[in-house]
Formats: sequence, structure tokens, C-alpha cells
Amino acid sequence: MALSLCRCVSRGLVAPPPVALLLVRDASKKAGGSSKNKGGNSPGRRYGYKKLDGDFVHAGNILATQRVMRWHPGSQVGIGRNKTLFALEDGIVRYTKEVYVPPPRSEESRDVICQLPAGAIIYKTFVNVIPAPQENRFKLVGMM
Repeated sequence: MALSLCRCVSRGLVAPPPVALLLVRDASKKAGGSSKNKGGNSPGRRYGYKKLDGDFVHAGNILATQRVMRWHPGSQVGIGRNKTLFALEDGIVRYTKEVYVPPPRSEESRDVICQLPAGAIIYKTFVNVIPAPQENRFKLVGMM
């Protein structure tokens, strides 16, 4: 009897839930999709030259992206960790082909030169930036 009395008291203190809340059902899936797990459907990286011969570039502009060394850094051009060439100063881009002669005891001369026919010439393409003349710009020079 005491046990049933406790149950009645506990039921009497707590109000029963409204019927409307019991009938509401939540959606089982999110609407609109998720932003997670979207990898793999992005376009591939586009390698190649980004600035042509004669283009004006600012310092930091990317000149070429490459997987293997197709273009080599010339004057006022830096190279990144992934072989990206970028301008170090403002100026005009110039592509030049120069004759390349490797050092006689280098690994490159041993592997490449030996396989070439006699009298063959190796050319390498260099990307250079010719700095633009700075007119009407003054820089502070430290006094010695």
C-alpha cells in the first residue's frame, strides 16, 4: 500500500506531457546537405606558364607552375618548394634559351651527356624579370 501511495504522489506532482508534443516528429536527415567530405571533386591543378613574354608583373606574381623543371629561374625570379617560379621585383617577363654545359664530374653529365650523340647541344629555358625603372620614387638611404 505504501508503495502505490508513493507512485500516486509522484504522478500527482509531475504534470503529464501535452499531447501535441508527443505527436511532433523530427526530420531523420539534415536538409541542405553537409559541407563535410567534399574532397575529390575539385578540378586538377593546371600546370604551365602564367605570364607570357613581355607581360608586366609585380613582385610575388606567379610566373609558372611545373611538376618537373621545365623552366629555370633567371634573374629576379625565385623558386618555391613545389618548383613554382615567382617574380622577386616589379618588371617585365623575358624567356631566354641558353646553352647549358654541366660540370664535367657531375651526376647530370654522367647520366645525360653520355647518352647524347656527339656534338649535341643542351638548351635550358630561363625565366627572367627585367626590373622596371623607378621614376619619381625616392627611397631613404641610411647614412653611414
